[in-house]
Amino acid sequence: MKGYRKILIAVNGSKHVLSDGLKLAEDEKCWVTVVKVIPANEGELNLTGVKNIEDVLNSNGDRAISELKDMARAEGALIKTRLEEGEPYKKIIEVAEEERCDVIVMGARKHSRLRRLFGDNTLERVISRSPCPVFVVGA
Repeated sequence: MKGYRKILIAVNGSKHVLSDGLKLAEDEKCWVTVVKVIPANEGELNLTGVKNIEDVLNSNGDRAISELKDMARAEGALIKTRLEEGEPYKKIIEVAEEERCDVIVMGARKHSRLRRLFGDNTLERVISRSPCPVFVVGA
């Protein structure tokens, strides 16, 4: 693969996707944006016994972003992170367009957690609607 300037790594559970995406970015000498998509808040929340309401509202997204930054730092990589809320495939495509990415890196397995985490057809939807190539790695 040659000629990539910007890579979008879509993570939602697997740390292998970030690692594989960072290796590609290092080989290509390009910028990296990492996106984590959390579901939109729909309806009332039961907050009994909750100490940190913000963590509940963003599905521990801030903690996940912090872990991603730590992983990237450990591998000697600088990344831009984005925490998005909404329909995963739509947000991944939106971020790819906004960041003008040349490729999207996503993970998949045969019996994938991807389907539970991203939703039933996220990978297929991203591939069919993406403004750029989608590189699928084993998660």
